[in-house]
Amino acid sequence: MQIHQSAEDYLEKILMLNERLGYARSVDIANELKVTKPSVSVAMKRLRENNYIEMDRDGHITLLPAGRAIAERIYDRHKVLSAFLRELGVSDETAAEDACKVEHVLSEESFSAVCRFVHKSL
Repeated sequence: MQIHQSAEDYLEKILMLNERLGYARSVDIANELKVTKPSVSVAMKRLRENNYIEMDRDGHITLLPAGRAIAERIYDRHKVLSAFLRELGVSDETAAEDACKVEHVLSEESFSAVCRFVHKSL
């Protein structure tokens, strides 16, 4: 199934929040992504329907295996690309912002080359 960039962003943010806070809720996602709560609600409904996430009665969001796989792939790309840009002298903030833009569109071939460079340099 083809997944859109916005869905990847939501899944990645759920993973990041769970790692940082131990939980993820729609309100946290809205605040972090600077989107409205109704937008998050619609996105969470779609992610649930596609078996990427589940929500408990308290509103805590859990990644299901398919959602976790996507989230981890995107988050890994984000970390490697951020490190690559910082290695080139880009500020932390700009590196993170630019990595977020590039992580979705970079080919596997190019990403593999960046990985080899980053692992060799660090």
